[in-house]
Amino acid sequence: MDEKPRTKANGLPEDTRPFVAPCRTIDRAAPLRWLRKGWRDFCAAPRVSLIYGLIMVALSYLITGAALTFGNMGLYLSLITGFVFLGPILALNLYGISIQLQQGQEPSLRESFRQVRACIGDGLTFTVIMIVVFLVWARAANLIYIFYPVNEWHLENVLLFFGVGSSVGAMFSAIVFTASAFSLPMIMDRETDMVTGVITSANAVLRNKLALFVWASLIGVCLLAGLLTAYLGLMVLLPVLGYATWHAYRESIDASEWDARFELPPEDSEQ
Repeated sequence: MDEKPRTKANGLPEDTRPFVAPCRTIDRAAPLRWLRKGWRDFCAAPRVSLIYGLIMVALSYLITGAALTFGNMGLYLSLITGFVFLGPILALNLYGISIQLQQGQEPSLRESFRQVRACIGDGLTFTVIMIVVFLVWARAANLIYIFYPVNEWHLENVLLFFGVGSSVGAMFSAIVFTASAFSLPMIMDRETDMVTGVITSANAVLRNKLALFVWASLIGVCLLAGLLTAYLGLMVLLPVLGYATWHAYRESIDASEWDARFELPPEDSEQ
């Protein structure tokens, strides 16, 4: 007699699961609701949130100091934007804190590290992909600096440099955002693989272009605000964005066909 496909507690048989988790329709106001939920989680766990934010600010200063000491403006821009590219993997701990809050626990970084270990393999796979993207972007940024140098800081050269650099950077950022918008929260929430997470994320972004464009714009504004405050604003903004990303995934993706890593109550999209 043929052996039946293995079925886990709350998912479909492994050989009948789709390649992509279906996404819900996302309204244009949803990104603001996600930010409110992110702020709510920040206020519920201020100590661990600020510790995480302080670590990110310290890393930002280290990157800036290294680039300005040993490199040039092109290296600085490639490193700081590369740091932004790698931000999604650094947010896994924030998803763990949101999970603890939804479970009614007292949040702790130690517990969030334990939760991250459950999906570390796929997280490292995503990290490798992002490092490759970062290296390509770093090379592109240096080439832009070579062809459009700003050493003399003439206005025309500066505008041309930032115009070309912003256009190329926007292309790389769009690729990274499409791949990471929901993929890492999904592998943190469900026992799935990174390929399924990335396909699910890309599908959701392409099906809800306007709402996700608003979300990407809000992320960009928050990061710009952090840069304009000499990175100090990132101490609060990065944790809020991480928590908001978790709630964005929970509202937008129906991953019920995969087994849950943690028992969580359903997300209320009206809060």
